[in-house]
Amino acid sequence: MKHYSYLIVGGGIIGLTIARELKRKVSDKTIVILEKEADIAQHSSGRNSGVLHAGFYYSADSLKAKFTRDGNRAMREYCETNGLRINYCGKVIVANDEYELKGLEELKRRGDRNGVELYWKTEEELMEIDPNVKTHKMALYSPNTASVDPIEVCNAFKQEVTAKGVEIRYNTQFKNHDGNTIHTNNGSITCDYLINAAGLYADHIAHQYGFGRKYTIIPFKGIYLKYAENKTDIATNIYPVPNLKNPFLGVHFTKTVDNSIKIGPTAIPAFWRENYKGFERFRLGEFLQILYYEAKLFLKNSFNFRSLAFEEMKKYSKSVFIGLSLKMVKKLDKDGFGHFLRPGIRAQLLNKETLELVQDFVLEGDERSMHVLNAVSPAFTCSIPFAKYVVDQIEQKRGGL
Repeated sequence: MKHYSYLIVGGGIIGLTIARELKRKVSDKTIVILEKEADIAQHSSGRNSGVLHAGFYYSADSLKAKFTRDGNRAMREYCETNGLRINYCGKVIVANDEYELKGLEELKRRGDRNGVELYWKTEEELMEIDPNVKTHKMALYSPNTASVDPIEVCNAFKQEVTAKGVEIRYNTQFKNHDGNTIHTNNGSITCDYLINAAGLYADHIAHQYGFGRKYTIIPFKGIYLKYAENKTDIATNIYPVPNLKNPFLGVHFTKTVDNSIKIGPTAIPAFWRENYKGFERFRLGEFLQILYYEAKLFLKNSFNFRSLAFEEMKKYSKSVFIGLSLKMVKKLDKDGFGHFLRPGIRAQLLNKETLELVQDFVLEGDERSMHVLNAVSPAFTCSIPFAKYVVDQIEQKRGGL
């Protein structure tokens, strides 16, 4: 039975960056990552939008605000240093009416408090950024928003950490533990310390260690639709004013790293954790548990879940989906959209006691284990500074690394 100093569950962006930070601080320690799939980044990390957010959506007292701002800078530097593709396309946030202008004002206040570059633009000034953008009087412009290829980035981290001696065990799934012995579908391993970065299943593992008891993961399916006609009708990311009471940003235009255009995502409540397509990976126990909590949210209408669910389900209609995007542009061929892209599942933490979606990072642990219960969006952007935070918390709990 092989022994490691640190065992990380989950080969997504969070697990990889934590391994990288550990190696940076204690290069002599042995580290293994358990990944249940055949390669890294098969779930949220490889299926996200690829947008590096700037950090103006979030209240200044949140971990998310700091990590997004710092993570944007760190990830841009990482891509530049390692020769990875990055599209400095920026972002505009537009308003439909006077009411939404007040929403833009709140975003500007948050951006200022968070130390994020965010500028007011008139309709005339928007012409210089993207002549196709449509707004009511004013818009906000974020010059530091960029796009990358998330799989390319994750593979770069994988190559970096494995070159430094981190072992990745593929097709190896955490099952349970007995003290410091971790049982998997491929035998048992011992470790001094376990780090749970298991994404959609982080709560299951945390519960086995006595953490995160008041939380459960509720999955939401995000789908993008490709604009197939050309790559030039849109020049920048275009976002609507979001409802800041929930963690979803609404249907928007995304410019990908190769300048392609897509709209999305949805935030459709899913019925099991890996509910990507049809009945693939269906698990009855998950289905019943998630249905139970979604029914409670629906009946009590927590955070307006009822209207959110109805509105999101409508987006399965391609015409409805496209119609939402057309409000933000002056002209676009509604028949120019192609196919739906590979869906992703967002692991959204739910507080079972208050029936509220948790909108910030949640980390719980002790001297034996640390659990990333809520690697909330935009975790990809936040990953480098967040990994440093996780390792600092481990060092505090253990009295050293």
